[in-house]
Order: sequence, then C-alpha cells, then structure tokens
Amino acid sequence: MSEPGVPLQDLATAVDAWLRVSTVPDYPHALNGVQVEHRGPVRKLAAAVDVSTRTIRGAIASKANLLLVHHGLFWGGLRPLSGTLYSRARLLIEHDIALYSAHLPLDAHETFGNSVLLAVQLELQPTGGFGRFENIHCGVLGDDHLETAELLERVRHFSHAEGGTAVPSAMSPHRRTRRWAICSGAGVNAATLDEARDLGVDTLITGEGPHWSAVEAEERDLVIIYAGHYATETLGVRALAGQISAQFDIPWSFVAAPTGL
Repeated sequence: MSEPGVPLQDLATAVDAWLRVSTVPDYPHALNGVQVEHRGPVRKLAAAVDVSTRTIRGAIASKANLLLVHHGLFWGGLRPLSGTLYSRARLLIEHDIALYSAHLPLDAHETFGNSVLLAVQLELQPTGGFGRFENIHCGVLGDDHLETAELLERVRHFSHAEGGTAVPSAMSPHRRTRRWAICSGAGVNAATLDEARDLGVDTLITGEGPHWSAVEAEERDLVIIYAGHYATETLGVRALAGQISAQFDIPWSFVAAPTGL
C-alpha cells in the first residue's frame, strides 16, 4: 500500500504550470520551483513569505513536510554551503521538508499575484498592469476617485493586520486619488517612478523603497504609500497554498514571520 500524500514531483509540475515558471522572467538568484527535495510524499504544506530558520521551525511545528515561500534560499547568489545557508539547508534535510519558491511568477499571476490580491483587500478594481519587468507586469493599476487619506487608512488597516506599518510620502490633507498603482515588495525604483509618470498614476502603493523615492515623489506630485515589504507579500503564498490544498486534498497552514520591513 502506498504512503498517503502527494508525490512532490506531481505537485511541483502542477504548480510550475499554474505559475508558468518556465516562461516568466525573473532575477537569476530567484531559482523558482523546487529548491530542496525530500523523501516525501507531501502530507502537509506550510506557506511563508521567506525561508528562514524561523519559518522552517514553524513548518516543523505544524508537521508540514513542504514549505512554500516567495523568497527562497539563494538571494545571496552562488556561495559556499556554510553559515546561515548551511543551517537552513540542514534543518530542511534533517526534518525531510521540501522547499518550493515562487517569486515573480507569483507576483505576476493574474489570480495569485500579491498586487492583484492586495487591490482586492483595499477594495480597488484593477484595470491594467503596472511595474513592468521585461515582458511581464509585476503589479496592477486602476482608476478611482477617493480621498487619499481614506486609501491610506485602508492600507494601514491591512498592513497592521500583517504585522507591519504603512507610511506615506508627503501629501496634502485633502488630496484625492484618481489613478493608483500597486507593486508589492521592493516596488519603487527609477523605472517604476517613470512608469507612474507616463501612466498618470498619482498614488503608488508598494512595500518599501529607498529614501530618495519619497523626495522624488513629492516633486512629481505623486504619493507613495510604503506598506511594508513583508506585509504586501503575505497574500500570494496564502492564495497559492489554498489552491494546492484544494487540488491535492492536503492540509496547509501559514507561518507568520514578520520582518519589520
């Protein structure tokens, strides 16, 4: 009799196809897909934003043997399997926990994407893409007509629930938002600020950005709401984990591990 659960390869093949992992571009160190195998099969799934000692221990505590994350093991690039990298890898292997990572293929997904799901949380209706990276959009945009202070309050409520805070760049008290954009995570750079200008965006919601972006935003009459990198990227892995659970009839849980950023 076969052991109950789902073979890791069957699950990974399905998720790879849902997220179009083979065709969606990403940074070289993202390494989307299965990063660590296990003896398996998958009996329970744990989802987290980042792979860390804290989230791995959370997966162990929940008795999961597959950890699904947005940020995987190898952001530091090619380096020796030592120090914290070794500690994390050892913990996964000792407890027979597989690791699956999904970065931009998750961000850009029309159903599971962090930005599109954040728009839903904020009661906003996307009408197009934003945050272009090669041939994809990592974020969304839309039109509305509401007080920016009201939008900020919605963002603050969401961010606080995820263990973060929301901070706006300089804004007048009676300002109104007519065209907004959302790009989760580290969604502010020179390219996205120029994209916001070209698309007529007056309010940009993101996770984090460099100090100079707040200075630049004020001079462009753009308000940036920095809602927290971690907080803005909790939604995608949850949605994807829920889909995996429904498809393969395995339980799942979320490992909360706010970073303060």
